[in-house]
Amino acid sequence: MARGAEQVLDAAVAMPAPRANPDLVGHESAERELRRLVETGRLPHAILLSGPRGIGKATLAFRFARFLLAKGDRTSAPAAKSGLAIHPQTGVFHRVAAGGHADLLTVERAYDPRRRRLRGEIVVDDAREIASFFRLTAAEEGWRIVIVDGAEEMNRSAANALLKILEEPPQQALLLLVSHSPGRLLPTIRSRCRRFPLAPLACAAVKQLLLRFHPKLPPSEIEALAGLVLAEAGGLALYRSLIEMLSQIPRLDAIRLHAFADQLARADAEDAYRVAQELVSQLLARVTASSARGRLAGAEIIGGENEVIERLAARADAARWAASREDIERRFAATDELNLDRKQAILGVFFAIDELAR
Repeated sequence: MARGAEQVLDAAVAMPAPRANPDLVGHESAERELRRLVETGRLPHAILLSGPRGIGKATLAFRFARFLLAKGDRTSAPAAKSGLAIHPQTGVFHRVAAGGHADLLTVERAYDPRRRRLRGEIVVDDAREIASFFRLTAAEEGWRIVIVDGAEEMNRSAANALLKILEEPPQQALLLLVSHSPGRLLPTIRSRCRRFPLAPLACAAVKQLLLRFHPKLPPSEIEALAGLVLAEAGGLALYRSLIEMLSQIPRLDAIRLHAFADQLARADAEDAYRVAQELVSQLLARVTASSARGRLAGAEIIGGENEVIERLAARADAARWAASREDIERRFAATDELNLDRKQAILGVFFAIDELAR
């Protein structure tokens, strides 16, 4: 999300602090993948949650921490079968929200009593505290978890101290790094983490947040604020391109499609690539719902999108569209995890949709 859009949301949406927020909007695919890693026994020792400011990275980190800490607590079972939520009235939720869970450590810029303000960086003493914390035995015979919120704010000494921990990670310990600027982290730190780049919030997600926290806002203001956020993130132009190309199925314009994929695969197009991922996922969710109901609900963001969605929905049943959406999300996740060619990932998405719609 661009800075202007972030300021719009900050001004309009007053959400709880991440450690006390029971809700997460717009990152369902990341939730599903994190839970899958736990359930298949493939959870890595370090995870990097990255993306623009204000989209819920820290909220997801605390949500995941609560999920893991609750697994050893019979009174705090997950509230859903596929996500990471636990009930906000449980003991684990309250202790994490209050900063009092013995097996969770949060590291961020600390208060400097001499200057009476937050330090400008995370210092080496903070990183050494992580090493000391991980050497302790878990108080509740489960995971030891550290969340570093604003990991890019570590100075060189702190980063090197953290790197030593990553080189020899302890058992049953998880390090969650939250960063809106992962390029500022040491490459050796990034390479030792499983990366979860999160996309800017889609227009529908922004509307959901505005309705939840400001239910008295007039519909016209909600539409204007959500539209501004999507426009600032470059989402409107991307969504228009996406709809126009899908409207050509089953005769995709190969030249235009390759140009679109080249644009998103550029090194300086990180935010646009994440927006495109989210837009594809949201669009396929609408196609699936339309196929299941036999009709389309919801207003158009751009002209002609409902016609495209209805036409695609009629080409396959809802189960096949839902499976296609899950497969595409897995492809995106594998592209990030294995550092594969993003252009090929984008092309693969359109080819998969084209094949299903024939």
